Amino acid sequence: MVQEKTTDRDNALFEAGIKLGALYHQFTGSPVNLDTASSLEQAIQESISVQPYVEEISVKIDRNLLKSKLNNEFGYSELQGPMLKVNITVGYGSSKVRVGMEYDPKLNYPLMKILEIEEINV
Repeated sequence: MVQEKTTDRDNALFEAGIKLGALYHQFTGSPVNLDTASSLEQAIQESISVQPYVEEISVKIDRNLLKSKLNNEFGYSELQGPMLKVNITVGYGSSKVRVGMEYDPKLNYPLMKILEIEEINV
């Protein structure tokens, strides 16, 4: 068996995937309503941005989907994966990757994927 050396690209992609998975599992289930959606977006961004190698992050909660899920009696819902649209840029060594998560209606699933890979001259 030939063992290949791990590259900066490999590590950047691994770090980015970990960030998306942590974000998803840490924040889904959080109570949210239309008045608190912006502050939850900001809290998620700030929380993930302090992790190593994160260069940029944007988090958007789909207000229309949130509105459709609000509990009639109490006026809130739990944050659900399909409500999230996330983009994260991770830089590691000579690589920069941009990953995202967005609801895919064909799959009925909040799909996480690699959006862009850039090799940087160091």
